[in-house]
Amino acid sequence: MSGAAFLARFCRDQRGSAAEFALVLPLIVLFLVGIIDAGRYAYDFNRGEKASQVGARFAVVTDPLVQELATYSFSGQTVGGVQLGQGDRIPVDALGTISCTSTECQCVSGTCLGGNLSIDATAFATLADRIQDFWPEVADEDITVEYTGSGLGFAGNPNGMDVSPFVTVRLTNMEFTSILLFGSTVDFPGFDYTLTMEDGAGTVSN
Repeated sequence: MSGAAFLARFCRDQRGSAAEFALVLPLIVLFLVGIIDAGRYAYDFNRGEKASQVGARFAVVTDPLVQELATYSFSGQTVGGVQLGQGDRIPVDALGTISCTSTECQCVSGTCLGGNLSIDATAFATLADRIQDFWPEVADEDITVEYTGSGLGFAGNPNGMDVSPFVTVRLTNMEFTSILLFGSTVDFPGFDYTLTMEDGAGTVSN
C-alpha cells in the first residue's frame, strides 16, 4: 500500500471517534461555561463600579442625607481652639465622619455638627433609585453614604451649605452567582467612590 493510499484510508477511519468526543465534550462544556461565567462576573463588576460612581455624582449635587448639613452654621464654632468667624475657611477637623444607611445617620469619628443627626429618608430613597437604575440587585441596606471633612467651605456661607465635605457612596454585601460552581455565590469586593460636595441641593443630578 502506497503512502498516499494509507493516509487516505487513515483519514476515513472513524472507529473510536464517538468515544473520543464523549471524553472531550465535558472539557469543552466546562470551558464554555467558564467563559460565560467570566463574562458575567466582569459585567456585574463593571455595573458595581458604575453604580457607585453615579451614586456619588448624584449625592454631591442633590440634598444631603444628613439634614443638618444643609443648615448648620460653623460661624461662632470653636475648632482646634480657634473660633471661626463669618467667612473663615472651615478646617478639615471641623467635621468628622458621618455614616448614613437607609435608616439613620451616625457620627463614627470626630465632631459631627453638634451631635444631633437626622436622616432625610426622601433623599436616601431618591439616591437608592438612581443607583438601582444601574444595578437593580442593590438593596437599600447595601448602600452606605459617608460625609467627611475636606477643608473646603466657609463659615456662615449665605449661598448654601457652609461645609463641602467628601462624599463616599459605598456598596457592600454584593454577590455573584456562578453557573460553573452550580449556583454557589462569590462575594464581590466593596464598591466605593468619593467626590467633593458641590451644590448639595435639589433632587435632580446635573
